[in-house]
Amino acid sequence: MQKIIEELSARVQADLAKVASSDTLAAFWQEYLSKNGKIPSLMKELRNVAAEERPAAGKIINSFKAQVAADYEAAAQRVKAAELAARNAAEAVDISLPAKTRPMGALHPITLVKNQIIDVFAGMGFSVYDGPEIEDDDHNFTRLNVPKNHPARDMQDTFYLTEELLLRTQTSNGQIRVMDSQRPPIKVLSPGRVFRSDSDATHSPMFHQMEGLVVDKGITLCDLQGMLDCLVQNLFGQDTRTRLRPSYFPFTEPSVEVDVSCFACGGKGCSLCKGTGWIEVLGGGVVNRKVLQNCNIDPDVYSGIAFGIGIERIAMLKYGINNMGLLFENDLRFLKQFQE
Repeated sequence: MQKIIEELSARVQADLAKVASSDTLAAFWQEYLSKNGKIPSLMKELRNVAAEERPAAGKIINSFKAQVAADYEAAAQRVKAAELAARNAAEAVDISLPAKTRPMGALHPITLVKNQIIDVFAGMGFSVYDGPEIEDDDHNFTRLNVPKNHPARDMQDTFYLTEELLLRTQTSNGQIRVMDSQRPPIKVLSPGRVFRSDSDATHSPMFHQMEGLVVDKGITLCDLQGMLDCLVQNLFGQDTRTRLRPSYFPFTEPSVEVDVSCFACGGKGCSLCKGTGWIEVLGGGVVNRKVLQNCNIDPDVYSGIAFGIGIERIAMLKYGINNMGLLFENDLRFLKQFQE
């Protein structure tokens, strides 16, 4: 038995010296230390040893097994350290190499303009309300003083989902929902996407609006012009002025179209303003008494002003964009021009 162990020990040391990787380490374990390995198999040889010598032989085998197991663990640590060093060397980063440059992202021009408008009105105490894009006919038309047979419905080609549900044609639906849930004083903006069946160089079936609403005691058209003066001066320059022209909207009375003095020519007349010195930018007016009554607000106590801004129109004017489709095509050559 002693001779067998000595011969096996020599082979173990020779094979252990060849261990240089996880694969050769596993092969060594399988050959010598696994359940059917050569060292555990030595116990089967005890039956060929005299009975009185078996205890001593068993002790020798166990001692040999423990020694080989310790040598195996040492080899395992050596292999692990070597593989870690090799992996670290392979994954080393040369910090002297130039860094990979990636282009900076930027906000979309519609988002830029929306944020600028919100910043201006937030400074006046306005809050922001996000209304639903799928709206019922009552909030989108009827309670805004646009009954079923009203000719104003012909001004907007509506995407109906059912007889009563539709994709909102304006963010004015936010007026009704806010006045239903809040009591005056109210100062709120309602930005978002709206939908109309219209498409050309200056129109899109989906576009963005921002509705503004103020309801309080003593609110007049002068308050509307004062707020809009502040807005256009922030958007187009401090010398920009506004003027109000009579118009018609069913939810305001009186209603006005709002023009700004041309910021390209200073009001002298150019191709942008078509020689008039003025550019139409939005519509608004004094909230119709019927709209206030529809929301259980006493029009003899409170009055209000409302306005609707087309965000695409403002973006096209501010940045000199001549085709609305550019705002929706996601052409990076176009969008990279608006990094601020």
